[in-house]
Amino acid sequence: MQPKLLATLCCTLLLSTTFAQQHFNGIDVNMGNLYRLSNAQSRSISPENFNGEKGKGGMATTGTGANAARDLGQGWKISPSVVIKSRQTYTIADISGPGSVQHIWMTPTGNWRNTILRFYWDDETTPSVEAPVGDFFCMGWLKYAPLQSLAVAVNPGSAFNCYWPMPFRKKCRITMENMDDKDMVLYYQVDYVLTEVPDDAAYFHAQFRRQNPLPYKANYTLVDSITGRGHYVGTYLAYGVHSNGWWGEGEIKFFMDGDQQFPTIAGTGTEDYFCGSYDFDTRQKNAAGIETTAYTPFCSPYSGMHQVIKGDGHYDVMQRFGLYRWHITDPIRFSSNLKVTIQALGWRHDGRYLPLQDDIASVAYWYQTEPHHSFPALPSNDAREVN
Repeated sequence: MQPKLLATLCCTLLLSTTFAQQHFNGIDVNMGNLYRLSNAQSRSISPENFNGEKGKGGMATTGTGANAARDLGQGWKISPSVVIKSRQTYTIADISGPGSVQHIWMTPTGNWRNTILRFYWDDETTPSVEAPVGDFFCMGWLKYAPLQSLAVAVNPGSAFNCYWPMPFRKKCRITMENMDDKDMVLYYQVDYVLTEVPDDAAYFHAQFRRQNPLPYKANYTLVDSITGRGHYVGTYLAYGVHSNGWWGEGEIKFFMDGDQQFPTIAGTGTEDYFCGSYDFDTRQKNAAGIETTAYTPFCSPYSGMHQVIKGDGHYDVMQRFGLYRWHITDPIRFSSNLKVTIQALGWRHDGRYLPLQDDIASVAYWYQTEPHHSFPALPSNDAREVN
């Protein structure tokens, strides 16, 4: 081959490789690459554009805001929300891919434990995400508490936001089932991009569980039916205490890729796993100079105890806590299977551990290849009830 032709071919190959390296699909957006251009197409689904169609937003002439906008007409907030009837399922989004959900915002009314959020990827018939909407957004105790983190944010007025990237290849379907006896109102927005999805992109999953009370000397299972390849990325706990004293000595354990009696990863305590220490206590002195301790709520990008409910000394007597831990910089990677458990453990009067029988609800979050195992049957309304 002539030197000139060889040089031309090498230059062409180098330029092609450089272009391939520079091509950005618009999914993994952060401050370090926000300046980069992409061929991704931005779309958004809301009650003002049910299908996310280009140039079709704000065209409604009927909707929940029609009466308020009766003097203004089309284009003036005619359809900002939807009503989901009791015992009905509403399709929030039905998107043809490839693409990725980038952000979800919603403000559901009613009982957040009786409103079930489900996600289906591609052509699957069983959901990859199934959880009460409150627990999915870390509000399992049905009371607003501010939360600021990278993956989930809950802002004043019960504004639920999540930023988990959720790529899909063929289809994304999101539904909301109102299992309550009353109708509910839902304001929502699903922001997504239509773009290329890399071959190594896994699918987002989330599963809810609850035991109340936890049997004596039993471990609480967050998830135990994951098979395939993927990585575990987050835990939310709604923890209700049934006894006096400290409740968080229990260890979390990750059984992966064939582990049997003993796990590969074992934590050292509940507060340690949620990136706190020493009972989440802050020591202070009161006006009399006497030292006191108190639970200290906190939020950080990756972990927090954002909710502390102390009870009112009357009917609402239980101590309840909301905790989250996102494995964003330290995902728990598995190649064939994963089981995750956590202990409920306190103290006896003589310094021995006390297995607790507390009220624990959870959402486990992970990415994996499909297909996935069907989830356990969702607990009934009574079994999910905050009581």
